[in-house]
Amino acid sequence: MSPLDLDGSSLDGGPYTSITDAAGNAPAWLDSVLSAWSTYGLALFAVLMLAAWWRARPGSSPRTAMALAAPLVVVTAFAVDAIIKSLVRGQRPCQTLHTVTLEACPSAGDWSFPSNHAAIAAAAAVAIWLTHRGLGAIAVPAALLMAFARVWVGVHYPHDVILGLIVGAAVAWPLTVAARRSAPLIDRLRNTPLRPLVAPR
Repeated sequence: MSPLDLDGSSLDGGPYTSITDAAGNAPAWLDSVLSAWSTYGLALFAVLMLAAWWRARPGSSPRTAMALAAPLVVVTAFAVDAIIKSLVRGQRPCQTLHTVTLEACPSAGDWSFPSNHAAIAAAAAVAIWLTHRGLGAIAVPAALLMAFARVWVGVHYPHDVILGLIVGAAVAWPLTVAARRSAPLIDRLRNTPLRPLVAPR
């Protein structure tokens, strides 16, 4: 057992059970929507990153550089979150609290804290927001909804998703801003066969 092993139920087990109880009493359509979002919602962020890149190509080199860096930023945020998760080793709430959940409880050893889904969503949302405000206005509330949905279906405590959001945003913001420094590389690529990556034609 890790010395950092976390008993999440002592932090916000009450709010967690209140949310899962609400899920159990909610209309079936709402549970279906949030369950589907919890499972498949990250695909939207991939689509939004692709759209941000597409829209950045005719614009400035710094903006194009940030758009191209977004996938790497998200992968880095996921890696940082995974490292924290392996150190803390927080048990899933559905393993320690007796409550009915919408989603099947992950197996033992699939740690809960922080939430990978929340970290990925937050990192993508920040990268998208810094690249394209209009798409960011979609990505940011979508990331918050992802965090909420992960608690609603029962696989995370509220503090799991809150820290996941913080980790994702904290990693993505400086990395995305730093990507602007590669603008000279983008300018050079515009005169190579890789031009379609960084310019409309």
